[in-house]
Amino acid sequence: MIPHPDGPLARPEPGSPRENTPSDASTLAEDLLLLLFQPDSGTIAGENTLFYILAGAVVADLALGDHVRTSRNTKVEAVEHRPPADDILRAAWDYVSEKPRGVQTILAAIGPTLRGPLLERLIERGDVRRSTRKALGLFEMAVLEDGGTARRDRLIAEIRDVLVDGAEPSPRVAALAALLSGSGTLPQFHREIPWSSPVITRAKELEKGNWGAGAAAEAVARTMTAIIVNNVIIAAAVLPRNS
Repeated sequence: MIPHPDGPLARPEPGSPRENTPSDASTLAEDLLLLLFQPDSGTIAGENTLFYILAGAVVADLALGDHVRTSRNTKVEAVEHRPPADDILRAAWDYVSEKPRGVQTILAAIGPTLRGPLLERLIERGDVRRSTRKALGLFEMAVLEDGGTARRDRLIAEIRDVLVDGAEPSPRVAALAALLSGSGTLPQFHREIPWSSPVITRAKELEKGNWGAGAAAEAVARTMTAIIVNNVIIAAAVLPRNS
């Protein structure tokens, strides 16, 4: 079963895989949430469909690590004896290991609990920080601010190099760009990643798993990511989006 938001996903236990993970390590879902964070407004893009997007990143990460694969009927199944060390990924792997499941089922099951613990990781690492601000000069409200680590800037630059300059992506960058595009949030990055016809075309190719010759060894992950992104697109189409 997927842990409750107040359970293991929210705070790693002493000696857990997450606690023993190097502080500079990050999951695909953490990087995606950091990209979706908008420093100017302190908001997170695509908030209304966020749980689907983050869940897609978790499953894509499992695919990139050869922890899951697709079965003949395109359901996702766990690769036996290959659990991930990260506790969030492990919770998703445990759920899939019970039996092969459809992507939509997985996204709906694991997504709702992800935002909180992933945001806490970004705060713990210093990429994002919590602050307070007075509203109407009277009431204090909690806000999110850029933590000043420049990690988000580096991620944006990597995606811009791929989408704007045509650089061949690493599998992780390809998956991030594909998820941003498939979720419908990419246009919100127009100040950082110019929104143009070539960018749209390139992003759509990444959605389909066309990552370039250098990613040939990642065939399973490319196929899996394309399936995931397609399901994220379906989910995003039926749920209301933030403007």
